[in-house]
Amino acid sequence: MRDFHLLGRSAAYGVQGMAATSTPLATLTALDVLRAGGNAVDAALAAVAVQCVVEPPMTGIGGDCFALLAPASGGVVAINGSGRAPAAATVERLAGEGLREIEAGSPHAVTVPGALRAWQLLAERFGTRPLGELLQPAIRLAAEGFPVTPRVAFDWRRAVGTLERSEGAKAFYLPGGRPPAEGRVMRFPVLARTLETVAERGVTAFYEGELAAKMVATLRAAGGLHEEADFAGQTAEAVEPIHTLYRDVRVYECPPNGQGVVALQLLNLLEGWPLGTLDALGAERLHLFAEASKLAFRDRDALLADPAAVPVPVERLLDKAYAARLRERIDPERVLGELPPPLLEPHKDTTYLAVVDRDLNAVSLINSLFESFGSGICCPETGVLFHNRGKSFRLDPAHPNAIGPGKRPMHTIIPAMAFKGGEAWLAFGVMGGHFQPMGQAQLLSAIVDHGLDPQAAVELPRVSAYPFDMEVERRVPAAARAGLQAKGHAILEPEAPLGGAQAILIDRKRGVLVGASDPRKDGLALGF
Repeated sequence: MRDFHLLGRSAAYGVQGMAATSTPLATLTALDVLRAGGNAVDAALAAVAVQCVVEPPMTGIGGDCFALLAPASGGVVAINGSGRAPAAATVERLAGEGLREIEAGSPHAVTVPGALRAWQLLAERFGTRPLGELLQPAIRLAAEGFPVTPRVAFDWRRAVGTLERSEGAKAFYLPGGRPPAEGRVMRFPVLARTLETVAERGVTAFYEGELAAKMVATLRAAGGLHEEADFAGQTAEAVEPIHTLYRDVRVYECPPNGQGVVALQLLNLLEGWPLGTLDALGAERLHLFAEASKLAFRDRDALLADPAAVPVPVERLLDKAYAARLRERIDPERVLGELPPPLLEPHKDTTYLAVVDRDLNAVSLINSLFESFGSGICCPETGVLFHNRGKSFRLDPAHPNAIGPGKRPMHTIIPAMAFKGGEAWLAFGVMGGHFQPMGQAQLLSAIVDHGLDPQAAVELPRVSAYPFDMEVERRVPAAARAGLQAKGHAILEPEAPLGGAQAILIDRKRGVLVGASDPRKDGLALGF
């Protein structure tokens, strides 16, 4: 039971439906759709479109999307809406330009935005309402305005340098040359017109024709290799999810090119220790999470790529025997030795949402620009701000994640779904770039091993130990910090909190939905 002397939120409860998102306007939009008879997919799509307007540092229609759907009829479907590199993008060509890596603001970091194709697939195969109808709340907010919420304003302020990279971004996102303060009403009429075009003519209008031509012209002017044919060829896929068993819970993730396999591998490593007997905020438990994550991320950086281009050894990575061998390398009292250098810089910029409807269809969905405001390259004629997922590509031709024509980069965004007794039990996700597998493991362990309700689990202080020194949130107790330092960890306090999370637990025995939304963000969970 919650201690009401401690500041925090109560878990949300509902019986007919629930939504948990990182912004109140998106949660309210999802509930409106559910209350009007739409299903979880309809509600999730309406909500994520709103997020793409009101949370521009985190997400947008110039980004990518991954989703897991657990239909009430059973099973799990994974949706891969990640974009592909231009057909002209090769290691040799970029190396010929003198590049040794793909920088965050480079047009070569912009793969074709995949989000809208994923939304189209979800709406057509699993929704009950036309996508054009579901886009209307986002269109109204873009045209009529919305107030900037506190966390969004915080992230906006930190991204001024990114927004100054293009005239379009400066014009739309730095009114008067400055980021908006919290409470300021922002309007994006150009983006509203683009969304209206998509609503009226369909998603193909984004990828072919006038809109695509304008976006390609912007990217070409910035030095990109994009062609209109690259946009026209973009597709989304429904694929088989991957999974592992953690205690009595089966956890599902999207397969590579996403890093869901890292979250599952991390859970396999952690399963070998009796975490429930340890202090949830003690140095002993946090040390085990840190060391296990280092080994899982090491494998990610060496092996994870687009499986359509190179083999990714998913079965080996998820082998319980392999996890046991890795676990033997971890000393409960000392940090691991030197590991290979990391692939990615830290970043924490993504939006996640979960929706469950009255029939217990469950959706776990992430939409992302990668880094805050993505590449910073914005098309002034469409209002589309482009992500920078291609920054993850390597320029080493021997590396599995080397850039190539039509290739998808290694992706960090990973929605999750957990089953108990063969039925959907928990839709959850943790925002935060490379931190997401670590965040998911900490959240799930708090619920499974320590018996916390989803809201208490979401609010539990977090740590991150990769790719650099150990980041420890301010609320981690002093005794735990001292214990971690004694084990050899170099402690850092992050400028921003680690990630953000939402979760919805399906309590079939009591017939209720239990929702959680992270106070590290502006959102909330609501049910009815």
